[in-house]
Amino acid sequence: MSETNTTPDAVIDLACELIRRPSTTPDDAGCQPLIGERLQKAGFVIENHRFSEVDNLLAVHGSGSPSLVFVGHTDVVPAGDANQWRHPPFAAVSEGDRLYGRGAADMKGSVAAMVVALEEFVSQHPDHPGTVALMLTSDEEGEAIHGIRQLMPAIANRHHFDYALVGEPSSHQRLGDTVRIGRRGSLHVQATVLGKQGHVAYPELADNPIFSAARFITGLANTQWDQGNADFPPTSFQIANITAGTGAANVIPGQLHFQGNFRFSPESTPESLQARFEAIARETGTHIETRWQLSGEPFYASDRRWREIVRDVIQAKTGQKPVMNTAGGTSDGRFLAPHGTQVVELGPVNATIHQVNEWVSQKDLRLLKSLYAAIMEAVLRSGA
Repeated sequence: MSETNTTPDAVIDLACELIRRPSTTPDDAGCQPLIGERLQKAGFVIENHRFSEVDNLLAVHGSGSPSLVFVGHTDVVPAGDANQWRHPPFAAVSEGDRLYGRGAADMKGSVAAMVVALEEFVSQHPDHPGTVALMLTSDEEGEAIHGIRQLMPAIANRHHFDYALVGEPSSHQRLGDTVRIGRRGSLHVQATVLGKQGHVAYPELADNPIFSAARFITGLANTQWDQGNADFPPTSFQIANITAGTGAANVIPGQLHFQGNFRFSPESTPESLQARFEAIARETGTHIETRWQLSGEPFYASDRRWREIVRDVIQAKTGQKPVMNTAGGTSDGRFLAPHGTQVVELGPVNATIHQVNEWVSQKDLRLLKSLYAAIMEAVLRSGA
């Protein structure tokens, strides 16, 4: 016999409980035990997986297909200087419709909406067809190594999910106005441009890597890596950090270091991007050393019926037809897609995520719970 903790304001109450736990990545700070206990009372089978310092939770109800998993994270980015906040960052203060707190929008509000939607669904449909589940990690805002990246291979021989709904804050101006139906890949590079250190008064005896890097970076900036396709924007390359110099005004440095990132469409591969990067170095006469890290391949929800369910539910409940695209950064969806799971992302407005005074609309959280519940109903009812 399942039990539920649902009340008229259950989503807001749970969101506040989660925000008050200072779960700065990778510390879960007790969020997952709280959720696991609730869902176990509702009849879910709970699995806890701890890898290194990271906590991961899987809660499953039912069996077989269709199978839908909600995916979220309980960790948050650091709050920064608490004195700059309107309210203490982990106090979960309501002011009008706004709920303030670190993680309110990214993404403890979504997690609360998922948990309450799941509780209500299994209470109303204890013998539902198929499988509903919740997957959480405390390693999404950090290195993303010991979270869902490691969890998926660990459970793959026992669990398969047809569909995943990731609660990242996808909305732009109004809840549900944007849904991510995929994400670009992410490829990081750390590059060292090699020169020869010397005195600024004797440049003929040195080789200034800053000048070499300027030619090289200009070549990178002027390169069109690909044109993207109907579902993905073109691949982009950006530089995040550059360092050079000894701190002295009269010394030509021997090296320059920079960190760059490709956000790439399926029209490029990590190998093709790396090859062109190094070709541009040769063409500009730049001597470099590189270290590459692939954070994730592009992924795309190709199942048309699944996308239509999400679109139709949003349109029916909000009166707006969502934009469905692959823009933005990446998410833990990249770790489910290689296992054959169709991933979409739907969550709150992202205007204040990672900022001082992060907040979420309480009205939106209640509506988000309703959207999640309706999507769940449609998937399991239709056998999508």
